[in-house]
Amino acid sequence: MSSRPWKPLAVLMTVAACSGSIAPGTENREPTPTHERASPRPTPEAVAAPTKPPRTAVAAATAVAAAPPTFPVLGDQREDGAIQLAIPLDGSLQNPAWSPDDAAILFTRFRAGYNREPADLYILESGSGELRELVADGSGNVNLPGSAWNATLDRIVFSSSRDPHDEIYVIDAAGGPGDEIQLTTREGLVAYEPALSPDGMSAVFETHVLDAEDNGRIMTYDLLTGEYATLTEPDADCRQPNWSPSGDLILYQRLQDGNWDIWVTDPVGREHRRVTSLLGDQTDASFSPDGESIVYSSNDGELEFANLFIVNLAAGDPMPVTRFDGYDGAPSWSSDGTRIAFESYAGEPDNSSGTALWLTAVPTAFGPAQGAP
Repeated sequence: MSSRPWKPLAVLMTVAACSGSIAPGTENREPTPTHERASPRPTPEAVAAPTKPPRTAVAAATAVAAAPPTFPVLGDQREDGAIQLAIPLDGSLQNPAWSPDDAAILFTRFRAGYNREPADLYILESGSGELRELVADGSGNVNLPGSAWNATLDRIVFSSSRDPHDEIYVIDAAGGPGDEIQLTTREGLVAYEPALSPDGMSAVFETHVLDAEDNGRIMTYDLLTGEYATLTEPDADCRQPNWSPSGDLILYQRLQDGNWDIWVTDPVGREHRRVTSLLGDQTDASFSPDGESIVYSSNDGELEFANLFIVNLAAGDPMPVTRFDGYDGAPSWSSDGTRIAFESYAGEPDNSSGTALWLTAVPTAFGPAQGAP
């Protein structure tokens, strides 16, 4: 989950015993998009040009095996097959997002407990379990699960609460504290919960008036032209956007009739379609790597705490992914389609010391096709 409140089938998980690592077994609306021109920001060249070859390019050139990367784990599997990542950090570990090659996981660490700033960004490497501090300046730096780590440019997008208020930033995945570049800048309007388009040239995020926590709008920012475009209606409360892998859809959650549900729209906001219409709250959504399904967090109208579910965009009922007596949320789907990373806490996470990061396998019905790596 982000720094603001967001509001279960056992699955097969194989643990590599010799290494302590884990491996995988309608409604249409037509709001008129509005555009604003940004004040001068970083040059297109600075935004578009990575400083090193993307991880995916390096991986493709050096790959010798199709086995998914493994991560150090802690303790035994839960009854539903999920297992905790071994990360030697205190605080609340949240919002996991896979690297394009699945060999690392980006996450937010809230130092003072669940959703309590300051917050820093870290990268956990597979194999060795090496931790690398990416962004840490004493403010609230928060990535969104899902499409925060862009494969084309090997850059990471996040929001930061540094003065004067929350704005959107990017940083090279190989960078470190101080290397971030600010993208958005608007007086009296905050920007957070960002995701990048597959080509890396547009960011989608939530915006609203400073010091107002409702009526969030989904907006895009063109990194080359500096233009903003509003995708959702001004009187709707919409949050947590994520881009599809092909770039043809953006999902978001919308508060309507007292519940949060998942919606999708095209990148210019002409067509809007409601994906879930269930009891309770459906939040924290991100796409599968083929763009055909969505993983999200929900209390299903009857669970004490939210668990993870998957729904196919075309048809079908939601399928539970986790079955846990506590909270599971903020899921991200690995690029190879086999695993989901998420945050978890044995109870209500609000006001707690914080969540830990876990992995679980994708149910067979939603996993890669037979023979796929």
